[in-house]
Amino acid sequence: MYASLQKGKTNKHTLMREILSRIESVILRIVESLSKNEAPVLELSNRSSWSNVDFDSGVGLQMSSGHSVTTVKSNCLASVTKFAQILKILSVIYRLVQSNSYATKRDVYYNNTQLFGSQRSVDTIVDDISCMLKVSRRALHVMATSKGLIAGDLCYLEEDGTRIDCRSSSASISVSSNVAGIRNIVSSAKFVMIVEKDATFQTLLNDDFCRKLSPCIMITGKGVPDVNSRLMVKKLWDTLQIPIFALVDADPHGFEIMCIYKYGSVAMSFEAHSLTVPSVMWLGLLPSDLQRLMVPKRSLLPLTRRDENKLNSLLKRPYFASQPQWQKEMELMQQNKVKAEIQSLADIAPDFLTSIYLPNKLRYGGWL
Repeated sequence: MYASLQKGKTNKHTLMREILSRIESVILRIVESLSKNEAPVLELSNRSSWSNVDFDSGVGLQMSSGHSVTTVKSNCLASVTKFAQILKILSVIYRLVQSNSYATKRDVYYNNTQLFGSQRSVDTIVDDISCMLKVSRRALHVMATSKGLIAGDLCYLEEDGTRIDCRSSSASISVSSNVAGIRNIVSSAKFVMIVEKDATFQTLLNDDFCRKLSPCIMITGKGVPDVNSRLMVKKLWDTLQIPIFALVDADPHGFEIMCIYKYGSVAMSFEAHSLTVPSVMWLGLLPSDLQRLMVPKRSLLPLTRRDENKLNSLLKRPYFASQPQWQKEMELMQQNKVKAEIQSLADIAPDFLTSIYLPNKLRYGGWL
């Protein structure tokens, strides 16, 4: 065990030295440009274009090797502020890695609020730097406060030795902000269930769902998942190798959220191997469930123009070629022009979700 720990420390120090070296190379190129009386330019991978990603059903969306880049010029009024922001954050990261200390993205923002202008600018640039240096955000020693929650049959140790027991309370626990440091995972869970919304998650928690049917683990990213929630789902899959289901609203937004867990996103495609879980299965709410269960019409909502645009966009995504059943469900939604939230099942019966819908789905294989 001591040898294993020593190996871990050696690998960590090697990575730290490599990151410092890569930052130094970026700065050196800037100095060289200045020495030639040239305006320095930074190149960032384009993390917003679908043309920059390839799809692999076993991995999800990953940045293509020949992806395009955007240039951030120091002598251009439109990009000089971003150039300064990147240099500032690189200097903060360099000090953090050099001193083996950590900071949150919020800390980085408050380091110079006037320069950054908004927290979102910091968030985007940290991910840009992570992509540019080809390392994870955690390796940059910049952490994000988790918004996700987890509950159920799960126990593990944090990197600092703190024991987390999700079974000891009916309340949920915040997803760790250092998922990579989690070890000694113990669970008797038969499956993991990703829940789109916090409200549904709390309903299931209050009904003691994790113990009623069979031991399980529930996790929610409270809507569009943050990186830590995605890392946690990936960690549970890699460690436990048990089925992972997604429970989302029967609308384009809910479907897209499930796809982020399963196949990833364009923006984070450079980290696909550590974030995606292609084995995720769609448990519900399926558009076909609305007809099959005769969900009351008063519970159904018409698709908005924005929903229809999102649906059309989703149907063009590359993963539908390997998911014909998913495509049929989305086309059914498009045809019927209605959507529904998971909470609409309560209009059939108050406990329909936990007592009938989920138990039947899980017992009889009603997932895609």
